[in-house]
Amino acid sequence: MLDSPRNLFLALALSALAGFVDGIGFLHLGGLFVSFMSGNSTRMGVSLAEAHWGDAAYAAGLIGLFVAGAALGSLIMRLRSAYSQVQLLMVEGGLLTAALLCHLMGLPQSAVAGIVLAMGLENAAFRIRGGGGLGLTYVTGALVKVGQQLAAALTGGPWFGWVPNVLLWAALVTGSAVGAWTYLRINLMAIGVAAGFAFLLAVFVAATVTRKH
Repeated sequence: MLDSPRNLFLALALSALAGFVDGIGFLHLGGLFVSFMSGNSTRMGVSLAEAHWGDAAYAAGLIGLFVAGAALGSLIMRLRSAYSQVQLLMVEGGLLTAALLCHLMGLPQSAVAGIVLAMGLENAAFRIRGGGGLGLTYVTGALVKVGQQLAAALTGGPWFGWVPNVLLWAALVTGSAVGAWTYLRINLMAIGVAAGFAFLLAVFVAATVTRKH
């Protein structure tokens, strides 16, 4: 999936976008996440243990929305069109734009729902035949692969096979820092920046598809 400069650039850009949005979401939700569902699952378990039923239900709702977004993204990619990635990015940009409009209309929960759906959907951008794909909104798997590929390098494998996954991690961290910085200055209006970036990436992908076909 990361076997070409075009795919690597797109994966890094999407990982940075996910980090940007998650940095915003983390601050806006006071410690919950809009893309890192492992963290939300842990928070849900802790809330259940503490009998904080409302907090547990809220975390469960975020997880459900994320799964729904991932399903929607997979349906788009199953169309197997040369422009499936373009369509997916346009839908992601549309969801983030809808979230911004909900924020402006005083509908905070609807805004959060749109953001979480968009993050779930993004993970289908690099779908592998058979249903799996490259995780773009979380980097635990990427860090595991870094360790595995370092071990491979030390035992005769490729010396730099770990580099793309380190770059994915760095892109997400950088995006998170920029997203948090932006949120601290313009609040949830920062989602408009993310929406614009998603649309720009759709244009980039459409241009590269045109050149290939």
